[in-house]
Amino acid sequence: MNRYNLLDLTIRDILRVANPSKDDWSFRFQIINEIRAIVGSIENLRGATVEPFGSFASNLFTKWGDLDISIELQNGTYITSPGKKHKQSVLQEVLKAFRKKGGFRKLKFIANARVPILKFEGSYNISCDISINNLSGQMKSKILFWINEIDGRFRDLVMLVKEWAKAHHINDSKSGTLNSYSLSLLVIFHLQTLVPAILPPLREIYPGNMIDDLTGVRTVAEKNIEDICAANIHRIRSDRSRLINRSTLSALFISFLMKFADICSRASTQGICPYSGQLEDIHTNMRWLPRTYALFVEDPFEQPANTARTVSSNQLIRISQAIQATHGILVAANQDRTCLIPVLAGPHISRFFMRPSVPAPPLFNQFPSRTSSSTQLPSRASSSSRNGHRTHPPQRKKTQDSSQDKRLDKRPTEPSKSPTPPPSTSQKQQVWRPRSES
Repeated sequence: MNRYNLLDLTIRDILRVANPSKDDWSFRFQIINEIRAIVGSIENLRGATVEPFGSFASNLFTKWGDLDISIELQNGTYITSPGKKHKQSVLQEVLKAFRKKGGFRKLKFIANARVPILKFEGSYNISCDISINNLSGQMKSKILFWINEIDGRFRDLVMLVKEWAKAHHINDSKSGTLNSYSLSLLVIFHLQTLVPAILPPLREIYPGNMIDDLTGVRTVAEKNIEDICAANIHRIRSDRSRLINRSTLSALFISFLMKFADICSRASTQGICPYSGQLEDIHTNMRWLPRTYALFVEDPFEQPANTARTVSSNQLIRISQAIQATHGILVAANQDRTCLIPVLAGPHISRFFMRPSVPAPPLFNQFPSRTSSSTQLPSRASSSSRNGHRTHPPQRKKTQDSSQDKRLDKRPTEPSKSPTPPPSTSQKQQVWRPRSES
């Protein structure tokens, strides 16, 4: 077995462990329903809805992933943005209700953050963050979810990069390294800049600054964004002249490391722009000036916001060192499984492979019960009929590596995916979330 086959098998085994099981989905559904019950009991919050977003809603979370929740305040049908003091006041009331009910651990109210947040640890040791009226976060999560329809390797590579980053302690914005959203955007940028490309510039999916279009009647604004994304994703998937990149996951990860190995030297002059799918010179980009960041990864849906604004200069060096060290190990001639696993994942995963008698948990291909109450991922309810493709992708087929570009009519085979709950109706408005179990 050559080193690339070994690496590919090792990566697949790591993803098999990291992928959330049916129970992992259910645990989060239970927490969401519990929060809904508490919010519904607060007199001043009658009519408010509780909406998941982030990696859970975009289906980019691992079985250890946290849960991001937005409490959407009722104010007619129009999109509103309450002030910071109002958000702080609402979260104070929620905090009191949580303490009154009991059962929540590590309650922490971060009132003076840029976005006020209530943090806690719920059942099953799942960390949760609650914010107020985070519609932009919900819409970003939906678009990331839809991007996976173009090529399923996007999700697998995000999962792998996040596990690798955690293993090297460079996935923590509080310590000056990369947050998970930035890592996801780096993966998107990598897949955009391959030859042939796997993903298009994000302006080809949504040609505008999404944050500016979240105005007016909420249902109308959301549907407009959904329809534009749906039509463009359908066009991209249906393009038979599109060059197909059939690189394996191991090849994609190694090329990811190579691409960002010199991130320190480039960061001083160039920013990463997934919207255009290009590196852009900072000194000529008036949106980014004056430059005050160690690393610039532009938010394609909220331009010109920098998703890597918390990365410090010292930690950027650590990030670069981790990338270079990992690349050196993965391309070395002599490899074995026990050497690869600690480089790619942390102890919470590697422990599954240290005891041969304990097999890695299987991937679940079942969705939560269709008869359960409403909570839902950002899957486009109408995408199946609109695109002519199934909402749930087919089983992964074996693919072969190819270093040459080929013009093929067939769709690229898709890697394995974690269970993606089907669409259903929302609490109050049409939002897409994973179903919650009764």
